[in-house]
Amino acid sequence: MSTTRRQVLARSGALGAGLAFTGALSELFAGTAAAAPGADRPGGYGPLVPDPDGLLDLPAGFRYQVLSREGDPLRSGEGEVPSNHDGMAAFPGSPGHPGPAAYGRAHTRLVRNHENRPDAAIRVPAVPDLTYDPTGMGGCTTLALDQRNRVLGERVAIAGTAVNCAGGPTPWHTWLTCEETEARAGTNGYTKDHGFVFEVDPYNPLRTGAVPLTAMGRFQHEAVAVDPRRGVVYETEDAFERPFGLFYRFLPNKPRGGRGSLRAGGVLEAMRVPEVPDLSAIREPGTSFDRVEWVPVPDPLATETPIRFQDFGKGGITHAQKLEGCYWGGSSVYFVSSYARSEEGSAGDHFGQVWRYDPRRERLTLVIVFGPDTDVALPGESPDNIALAPSGGLMVCEDGDGAQHVYGLSRRGEVYPMARGRQNLGTPDEPSWGEFAGVTFSPDHRTMYVNCYTPGTTFAVTGPWR
Repeated sequence: MSTTRRQVLARSGALGAGLAFTGALSELFAGTAAAAPGADRPGGYGPLVPDPDGLLDLPAGFRYQVLSREGDPLRSGEGEVPSNHDGMAAFPGSPGHPGPAAYGRAHTRLVRNHENRPDAAIRVPAVPDLTYDPTGMGGCTTLALDQRNRVLGERVAIAGTAVNCAGGPTPWHTWLTCEETEARAGTNGYTKDHGFVFEVDPYNPLRTGAVPLTAMGRFQHEAVAVDPRRGVVYETEDAFERPFGLFYRFLPNKPRGGRGSLRAGGVLEAMRVPEVPDLSAIREPGTSFDRVEWVPVPDPLATETPIRFQDFGKGGITHAQKLEGCYWGGSSVYFVSSYARSEEGSAGDHFGQVWRYDPRRERLTLVIVFGPDTDVALPGESPDNIALAPSGGLMVCEDGDGAQHVYGLSRRGEVYPMARGRQNLGTPDEPSWGEFAGVTFSPDHRTMYVNCYTPGTTFAVTGPWR
C-alpha cells in the first residue's frame, strides 16, 4: 500500500484478540526519523473525539479535510473520481516545475492508486497519451495541493492498467505503480497483457506516459523499494496460490536513475536462500543467512509460464506466502510476508514476518515474527497498510470488519488510535466504509494523508503533530 499496502502486520481474523510479536521492533525504524534520539515519545494524542459530521474521528486538536471523493467530477474535466483508492505517496510541490499552471503553484502533490478490477464502479478515465489498455479500469490520479491543502488540480496520471494496488516512490520523485495481477490479453476483456510496473511523474504525467517497464517482470506485483545509492529496485510478489511469490531485485542498465531511466531495461533476478525453499519455515528472530543467491529469471515476461513456476535450475528458488510490503531503511531493504498458513500450503504458520536484506553484506535476517507464541499485544483487527511517520514510529491502517482505524505504533510497541472511520459505527441504515489505505505524510511533515478504500475518499489530517 506508501510505503504502501500490507507491509508489516498480518491479515488474520484472530487479530481482533490482539497481535503479538518477537524480535527487535526498533529494527523496523533503521535509517528513519524514529531511530533518532528522543524520537520515540510515549503517549499518543489522547482519545478519539466523535466527529459531528459523522466521517472521521480524530484526537482533540486535529482536523481533517476531504480532498476528493469517488464519483465527484475530476477538476481536470476528464470524468469522475475513480473507485477503490489504495496506495498513495506525497511529493514536494516543486514550484516552477513545467506543467499546467495550477500545478506550478503546488506545495504538495499526491499520486493515488485505484485498485480497479473489471467490475469497478467507476473506472480511471481513458485519456489520450496516458492510457495503456483501453479496457483496463485501473490507474492513478494526481492531486496538486497548496500549503493549506486546498486542491489546485486533479487529473488522470495513468489509465488502462489493472488492479493498481501498491508500489513505491523513487529517489528522483516519481511513483512506481504496480499491477497486482498477471492477466493475459484476451482474459477479462483485456487487449494487452497485464502484471507490470509503470512509472508515474507526479508533476507532468505526460513525461512518463503509459509505458510498461517490461524488464522488471510480469507477475502479481505488490510493492517496490529503490536502493538510493546503487539504483537497484527490489520487488515483492503477492501470489494468491501455490507456488507462492518470490522476492526479486532488478539491476537497471542505468543505475544512476532519473525519470524514464528504468525503460532502458536491466536484469531481473529472484532470491534463492540455499536449502530454504519456503521462508515461513524460519521461526527464530535474528536468524541470518550469509549466502543469499540471486538467480536470473528465465523469462521475465512470463510468455508461457508464470515466473514462480519457471525452472530456476538446481536448488530451485525460495518462495513465501503473502509477500507484500517493501521499503528502504538505512542501508538495507525490508520486506514482509503478511502471513503464512500451513493449511494453504506454506511450510509453517505465522501472522507476519519482517525480513531485512543487507546488500553490502549479502545477508538476509529475520527481524520480527508476529504470531501466537509471543506475549506483546497489539489491538486492532487485521492491520494492513503502514507508513513511517516523520516524527517517529509507524502509522498502521486497519482492514477488517466494523469500525476501521488508523493506529500509531511506537518502536517500543506502544499502540494508540489516530483516526476512526465514523460511518462504520452507525446503524445498518448508514453506509459502511471500507478499510483505510495509502497512509502517507507531506514532505514538510505537517499533514497525514490517508484514503478510505470504498467509497473512495482522500483525507488530509492536520494538527499538533510531534
